[in-house]
Amino acid sequence: MITKKTLLASAALALLAGWSLTHAAGQMAPPAPGPRFGHSLPNAPTDTPRPLPALDPAIKAKADALFSDAAAVGETRALLVLRDGEPIYERYGAGFGPDTKLISWSMAKSITAVLTGFLVADGQLSLDGPAPVAAWQRSGDPRGAITLADLLHMSSGLEHVEEGDPVWNGDTVTMLFGGGAQDMAGFAEAKPAVARPGEVFNYSSSTSVILADILTDALTPSQSPDARREAMREFIQGRLIEPLGMTSLTPEFDARGTMIGGSIMHATARDYARFGEFLRNHGVVNGQRLLPESWMDFMLTPSPTDGGYGGHIWLNRARPAGSDPALWPDRGPNDLFACIGHQGQYIIVSPSQRVTIVRLGITRDDQFPSLRSHLADLQAAL
Repeated sequence: MITKKTLLASAALALLAGWSLTHAAGQMAPPAPGPRFGHSLPNAPTDTPRPLPALDPAIKAKADALFSDAAAVGETRALLVLRDGEPIYERYGAGFGPDTKLISWSMAKSITAVLTGFLVADGQLSLDGPAPVAAWQRSGDPRGAITLADLLHMSSGLEHVEEGDPVWNGDTVTMLFGGGAQDMAGFAEAKPAVARPGEVFNYSSSTSVILADILTDALTPSQSPDARREAMREFIQGRLIEPLGMTSLTPEFDARGTMIGGSIMHATARDYARFGEFLRNHGVVNGQRLLPESWMDFMLTPSPTDGGYGGHIWLNRARPAGSDPALWPDRGPNDLFACIGHQGQYIIVSPSQRVTIVRLGITRDDQFPSLRSHLADLQAAL
């Protein structure tokens, strides 16, 4: 996700799938009306939000630059800024609008982490116990020691090549669009252990699919793809979509019925902002706690193997020497964190500033430093 090779690999994914990102972004059905989230973001395209407040010209200039400086940062399709849950800036690129569903790419990983938190809170899964993957439970199999925490920290020790050279050789391409596409979790779970759990950070979209498989198995004993999809959809509907009002959220599934929890969901910018606000408020919506404070603490605590990564979410902290930057720890507040996806998808949350920023678009690998700088400038201006 962060490195050049990964960005190229992700671009290859879209080409291999025969997808048009513009089609995925602009041609899906608009969201249905849903419950309010506690601020003036409307839930349906026919709703009219309250007029945005007068914005400091310096802030507006930084926000507008993400559209006008396309040569440096790429195409920005949506930019939404909230302070205290209220929108203060909302703008869309030509052909896009508040009812347009846009792809999450790896922002989906943070949604998968929250769904995992619900089942841990329910007592159906254990964060620190062995991950319930049947293929790993044979006597003497070192993978039997992998925990949910290891998976969420991207430190399972499983063999995985997120980015190939050439791009077609990466495990992520093979899983999503090659030999592993029919049963993505089966492909990911069959990988051997090459390190002890908790020993090495290895960013892995396959890991998030393993988590999605574990969630689905906890929700239903059925192996029917239709039953697996339905169980997960009902779970997401009741625990995330309805309480938060994220009525546009649309997860994708493989042929076996496993949610592609590492990379492929769709939602409007406003619904991504609702998710960001949920995280900013530490799992509380309209005064009701949905996610335990302890789970939010886990997600936002630096992992043992990479201080810039928590529980399936990026932190504004220094990363190990030689690692590509994810955010801007030399400039932004220590409590800032973000869901980040390929091609410059961001949900940036700054609790100390009471701010959530959503940026969606198309950014090339060589444009990422400039995009990060522009986003850092906007965050600083707020």
